[in-house]
Amino acid sequence: MIDTTKSLGKGMFSLYQKYDALRFSGYLQPQFQYAQDKGIKSYDGGDFPAHVNNRFTLRRGRFRLDYSRYDDHQMPKVQFAFQFDGTERGVFIRDFFGRVFENHWNVFSVTAGMFGRPFSYEVNLASADRETPERGRMSQILMKTERDLGAMISFEPREATHPLRFIRIDAGLFNGQGLTATSDFDSHKDFISRIAVKPQTIFNNWLLSGAISCLYGGMEQFTQYIYTMNNNVFKVDSSTANIGKIAPRHYYGADIQLKIPNGKDKGFTEIRGEFIKGLQTATAASTETPGSIPMTGTKNAPLYIRNFTGAYFYFLQNLGSPFHQLVLKYDWYDPNSKVKGRQLGADFTEGDIRYDTFGAGYIYYLDEHMKLMLYYDIVKNESTSLTGYTSDVKDNVFTCRLQYRF
Repeated sequence: MIDTTKSLGKGMFSLYQKYDALRFSGYLQPQFQYAQDKGIKSYDGGDFPAHVNNRFTLRRGRFRLDYSRYDDHQMPKVQFAFQFDGTERGVFIRDFFGRVFENHWNVFSVTAGMFGRPFSYEVNLASADRETPERGRMSQILMKTERDLGAMISFEPREATHPLRFIRIDAGLFNGQGLTATSDFDSHKDFISRIAVKPQTIFNNWLLSGAISCLYGGMEQFTQYIYTMNNNVFKVDSSTANIGKIAPRHYYGADIQLKIPNGKDKGFTEIRGEFIKGLQTATAASTETPGSIPMTGTKNAPLYIRNFTGAYFYFLQNLGSPFHQLVLKYDWYDPNSKVKGRQLGADFTEGDIRYDTFGAGYIYYLDEHMKLMLYYDIVKNESTSLTGYTSDVKDNVFTCRLQYRF
């Protein structure tokens, strides 16, 4: 008990009031993986070393601090968040932002700093909550590290009686390259927006939610050599007028989630899906968003503009109780939708190959702090005329993961 009539007690109570706004959280993900072959390239936690087909890793080690203050009506006024990731690969900042809430209408907020891009459901689903070891190949390539530096305004009514309380709208400007570099390399910014409908009861307590997303951005062309697809082949535009123009990076997506209760204390059936298409500017070898000005030796590398499509679908089923869950997932990413199969020959690279991934897993939730995940990814690349990719590459991966959370 604190005696607030004495100076020591008053000081302790003041300290409690000041620091009660602090919250600490985090999680740890040690795992074991077994790959179908040694030295495979993988989006299940990174490529395997040349002579390795199994490994223990610490996939993520997150620690997060949140600070928030509220007004007299218990409406949020300000939030600050800092999160870092520490593993055997090093320590990296993941979130570092501040958010200010307006308290007149209680519908707007402004966020600035390093935080998640407001695009896609899977990209913004926290790794601690996701039912698969990793996000899909498309999400990782287009939105590497998921976060970026920028500023965003949000519309989200916070009063329970507001007629639009089921809607959230985010819109912001971002550097564009994400956390793949320490600074921006051009002056062009990406505009990213997402309009979401929060879970709504439709019948028999079924919950339906969804959203549409848009990223409208690009990168400056530091080279005069710009390749685009024409009649199933890349054609180059080598005009010097190309230098300084903006090459497009335009994404458009739509997602939906349906959650069906199975009965009292029996968990849920959940179905999720998202489709994304657009234009991506990158290099000849990869469609990953560049983190710096692409170079070939000492010269600026040519840029390649491709039409892409991709999607993912989840089926989640609790097995008689909330503690046991079956996970099925299918996703695809086609980085160059203008060409396929054996059409991919000498003028193309592995950056143009379509991949389909089929995943199946089981999750055991021991309690609110710990879960065990067993998951197997079957990765299928299309058969092409490219050396090394004339048939399916042996790159399936099994993952056994424990997650500790506080």
